[in-house]
Amino acid sequence: MKRYIGTLAALALAGFMLTGCGDKTVEEGVSLLEEQDYKGAAELFEQAVEKDEEDAEAQRGLGIAKWELEDYEGALSAFESALENGGDKTAEIYNLMGNCCMKLDQAKQALNYYRLGLEEEDASDELKQEMRLNEIAAYEKSGDMESAKSKLKSYIQDYPDDEKAAKEAEFLETR
Repeated sequence: MKRYIGTLAALALAGFMLTGCGDKTVEEGVSLLEEQDYKGAAELFEQAVEKDEEDAEAQRGLGIAKWELEDYEGALSAFESALENGGDKTAEIYNLMGNCCMKLDQAKQALNYYRLGLEEEDASDELKQEMRLNEIAAYEKSGDMESAKSKLKSYIQDYPDDEKAAKEAEFLETR
């Protein structure tokens, strides 16, 4: 998950620079994210959001910080606000949103976010693979074992060397 933070922090900084915003709060928040000072980053992003509730970059940064602080409800809310306010719809954001939902026992909602993430053009092969595994877990958690088996079968065809998936297939056969 840490690999996402660097990428998302870079995206947040790029967005900040492109908007030409004179407020340094978001930029400082991004720096704290990169330093893994998530509490400090969250405080700065919250200040930026208080100044401008429609600041998508501040909302995204707040979501990242809250995810790292294991405040999954707060992270999900911040990510949703970022998207509602014109923030970039990226595979990484959708994956994080799905992961938040999984932590909050909202598997059906997580499935929606994973699907959206898989549809995004910016999804790397590695991220697509991760989201496909996450999707299988969400189907299992929601109790839809048939869909989980079907998705896993397709996954194993595409990634035959994934030992974790092979073990998962064995487990699902018992269900």
